[in-house]
Amino acid sequence: MGTSYEYAVRKKAKLKEPSDFKVILLNDDYTAMEFVVEVIIRVFHKSAEKAEALMLDVHNKGRAVVGIYTYDIAETKIFEVNRLAAENNFPLKCIMEKA
Repeated sequence: MGTSYEYAVRKKAKLKEPSDFKVILLNDDYTAMEFVVEVIIRVFHKSAEKAEALMLDVHNKGRAVVGIYTYDIAETKIFEVNRLAAENNFPLKCIMEKA
């Protein structure tokens, strides 16, 4: 019979990596495009060029994946986007989906 240490080592080996989640910005008819670009730069740390391209995807396609994170980080990013939008009186929304 194995020792408790051997059991702990075997048990630990079965742990898996946390799941990833896509953070998605959703289009609306009221949020200023400049504000969306600012949010993408500020919250998701994208370059101005990448932020503009993502904003255009949101505008033209209705949504865009702005990042892929673990659940806790994705949740924090969504909270931050929703807070900034509310503070600036914009209805911009952000959601997550399992990657």
